[in-house]
Amino acid sequence: MRGGSSKGLYFHPNDLPADEDLRNRVLVAALGADGRQIDGVGGAHPLTSKVAIVSRSASTHSDVDFLFVQIVVGEGRVDTTPNCGNMLAGVGPFAIETGLVEAQEGQTAVRVRMLNSGNLCELLVQTPGKVVSYDGDAHIDGVPGTSAPIVCNYLDVAGSATGSLLPTGNVLDEVDGVPVTCIDNGMPVVVLRAQDLGITGYESPQELDANVELKRKLESIRLQVGPRMNLGDVSNKVVPKMSLIAPARAGGHVSTRTFIPHDCHAAIGVLGAVSVATACILPGSVTEGIATVPAGSIKQMSVEHPTGEFSVTLEVGGTPERPTVEKAGLLRTARLLFKGELMIPSHVWDGGISHR
Repeated sequence: MRGGSSKGLYFHPNDLPADEDLRNRVLVAALGADGRQIDGVGGAHPLTSKVAIVSRSASTHSDVDFLFVQIVVGEGRVDTTPNCGNMLAGVGPFAIETGLVEAQEGQTAVRVRMLNSGNLCELLVQTPGKVVSYDGDAHIDGVPGTSAPIVCNYLDVAGSATGSLLPTGNVLDEVDGVPVTCIDNGMPVVVLRAQDLGITGYESPQELDANVELKRKLESIRLQVGPRMNLGDVSNKVVPKMSLIAPARAGGHVSTRTFIPHDCHAAIGVLGAVSVATACILPGSVTEGIATVPAGSIKQMSVEHPTGEFSVTLEVGGTPERPTVEKAGLLRTARLLFKGELMIPSHVWDGGISHR
């Protein structure tokens, strides 16, 4: 399925090995272990090398459980540290299509427990005639055309991977002489001012990917803040993401260029956008003087990225000095691409028996 601006495989856990190590080897083989993923169905890019494992929830507070698995392209391994808000968008349709959740007339709410973090999200899926609809007028940047809207209401995602909204305990830190804000409101992100790294923040992803010195600086900062963000050694992890900000140029509230973590994203991840938008409302963060913040307790934040913008709705409580995010909502779309049997080489399995 395409979920948001990502693409990946969706499985029931009973269609995968129960043993975690074997399951991970099977998933790597499915997407492809090599850098081009020529021997699998992955797209040789982090955004197209993803897996969702979805089951009926063991919790009374949710309908389904969702485990996100990132296949690390070219490294033959997986990372289950972060959530993925884009793949999450496809969980609702998948749950309905496969009978995990019964469709309602018109619209079906699917309450999802994200196993990577333990947080909850309510997905509102369009189901006219009690059938999932993928056709509609909703457009999200980074995806061609329009589709049926899927509303994602995140319920308490602060500290999803790190245990705290501000995992270092500070709204502002300095690493290698560069001011940073380390934040986790659904996705661990290090927010930096592009100008502090000698760039404008409006460069294309291709230009930034070719900037070897910039990437060296970003990785040095990332490796140092990993332990401070309660993530430990992040040299083999896909978090934290690194988001470079600049003043908005297309009517939004902030402009971003995000590394995920070593390649510049053509857009920005769902939960990454939520974390960046949250940083913008915090007094004293690196976003001061860069981002503009709407008035009122419900703030519609437009986060610009290389291929458009991402709108995030924040319901803000607390005080002006210490604001809190009560709920984060956003719009995604999804599409079912195919159902079928995926062949895994026999050597991947113990015993040398060929399996589907």
